[in-house]
Amino acid sequence: MRAIRIFGRNIISAIKSIFRNFSLSAASIVCTTITLVIVALAMLLSANVKQFTNDLEGTLTIIAYVDRNATEEEINTIKSKLLEIKNIKSDEIVYKSKEKIREETLKNTEKDTALYNVMSALTEKSNPLQAEYIVTVKDIEEMSATVETLKKVENITSVKYNDEVVDRMVPIFKTIEKIALIIIIGLVAVTIFLICNTIKLTIYARKNEIDIMRLVGISNFVIKLPFAIEGLFLGIIGSIAPIVVTIWGYTVVYDKFEGHLFTNFVTMLKPFPFTLYISGILLLIGALVGMVGSYTTVRRHLKI
Repeated sequence: MRAIRIFGRNIISAIKSIFRNFSLSAASIVCTTITLVIVALAMLLSANVKQFTNDLEGTLTIIAYVDRNATEEEINTIKSKLLEIKNIKSDEIVYKSKEKIREETLKNTEKDTALYNVMSALTEKSNPLQAEYIVTVKDIEEMSATVETLKKVENITSVKYNDEVVDRMVPIFKTIEKIALIIIIGLVAVTIFLICNTIKLTIYARKNEIDIMRLVGISNFVIKLPFAIEGLFLGIIGSIAPIVVTIWGYTVVYDKFEGHLFTNFVTMLKPFPFTLYISGILLLIGALVGMVGSYTTVRRHLKI
């Protein structure tokens, strides 16, 4: 019960301190809000870019064409070699024979067209098509290296993949991910700095009060607790606006662009529960940054 009473008094003391130093508290809240809004934007962008990269990894495939003269045994040997390549998903290797490719072409081609008539006239012996292995990679950044390895496999005559997407778009999105992460870390550090300075000014304003508490033997923990709670409140209040902006703003953008970013090729994450996860992270960042920043500042002062 005593611990509960002490904690309750500290909460009241923290709230009073916020209103007593309202201008400083307001400045800290505003700065926290601005930085967390930018953090939210960086997180939303980073998450969507990450999702797009994952989608690419699942859809981009490599087609390895088999030598027309390869025997059944040699074709099976090729599959064994493919299974040895670490970056290839072993459960997603697909083999298509010449006849299978011909049947699929006929199925997807309108009748009475030149292509349909040519394919219909082909026999097993006269079929000039090449059998192929279709493989999916685990890491899209290693796709070029995987292609080079495939080219060295015996009885593989050529390898094709969408090199323009892999070589141009993927590095761009990976760079965006890294920049977003740096922005998030930098802004969190800025938020800590702002709250530390606000609490530092509050400490200077209450310096005499703190010194008296130390003289009468009050423990450092009891002295630090109200400031930590104050920082916690400042961080939570500062995260409210970014949470509203995140949920409302992202939903509006998603609806306006019909779930696509820039082009139909880039699909956005659905607002729910995605924005709720981001909101939870923002609330946690605000609370922890405020509390840790305040606690650290008071701790330094008490060491003097």
